[in-house]
Amino acid sequence: MAFTRATGKHRRPSRMHRSTARAAGVAALAATGVVGTLAAPALAAEPAAEQTGLTPVVTIGDSVADEIEAQVAAQQRAADLAEAERKAVEAAREKAAKAAEEAAERARAAKERAARAAERKRLNTYVAPVAGSYVSTGYRSGGAVWSSGSHTGIDFHAAGGTPVQAVGPGTVVEAGWGGAYGNQVVIRMNDGTYTQYGHLSSVEVSVGRQVTPGTPIGLSGATGNVTGPHLHFEARTGQEYGSDIDPVAYLRSHGVHV
Repeated sequence: MAFTRATGKHRRPSRMHRSTARAAGVAALAATGVVGTLAAPALAAEPAAEQTGLTPVVTIGDSVADEIEAQVAAQQRAADLAEAERKAVEAAREKAAKAAEEAAERARAAKERAARAAERKRLNTYVAPVAGSYVSTGYRSGGAVWSSGSHTGIDFHAAGGTPVQAVGPGTVVEAGWGGAYGNQVVIRMNDGTYTQYGHLSSVEVSVGRQVTPGTPIGLSGATGNVTGPHLHFEARTGQEYGSDIDPVAYLRSHGVHV
C-alpha cells in the first residue's frame, strides 16, 4: 500500500512530517528529562505502530517543543550565570589575597625602616665615658703635675676598676701603654675626631676594633703619671698629642651633658 500526499505551497505539512523533522532535536533534549513529562500526552494521541504499519517516531506539538527549548535555554542561562558568579568570587578572593600580601610587605618594609632608623639613632647617640660620674678636674686647669703646664683633657671621678666605655662610634687606633697616660685607648670617631681614655688599669679592646656608643673598652685605674685612680678623657682633632679641644663642649655637641 502506498502513501501519498498532495503537493503545493498551500498544503500544511502533515503531523507525521513535522514530527520527523523534530526527531533529531528531541533526541538531543531527551537527556534533560523534560521530554518524558512534556511529550507524554502527544505520544498517547498517536496511533499504535501496528495500526499504521509505519515506523513510530516521537511526535510533539509546537507549543510543547517551544517550552522544551525555553527550558533548555533557561538551564543554559543559569549555568552561565553560575559560572560568572564563580569567576567573580575567585577574582575577589585573588584580589583580597594580593591586597593582604601587599599590606604585609608594606608592614615588613616599614618595620625594617624603623629598625634601621633606631640603629642609626643608637649609633649616633653619644654617652659619657663613665656612667653616672662627674668631672673632677676641668679642661685647661693649670698645675705643675702636667708637663704642658695645663690639663689637656678632663678627669672623671672613678674608683679603680670602674667600667669605661666608648663615647660614640669609631675605630680603635691605639690600645696599650701610652707613657704618662699609662694604659690608654685612642679611638678615631666616625665624625673624624679622636677621643682618648687614659690611666686605665686594663684595656679590653685592640687596634682595629669597631666600637659603638657604650662599648666597654677597659677599666679605670691609676697607671701612668697620676696621684690616684680616675679616667683622663680627651677630645682631639688629630691622633697626636697637642691637637686637643674642649672635651666638655665636644660631648655637649653630641648631646652629652657633664
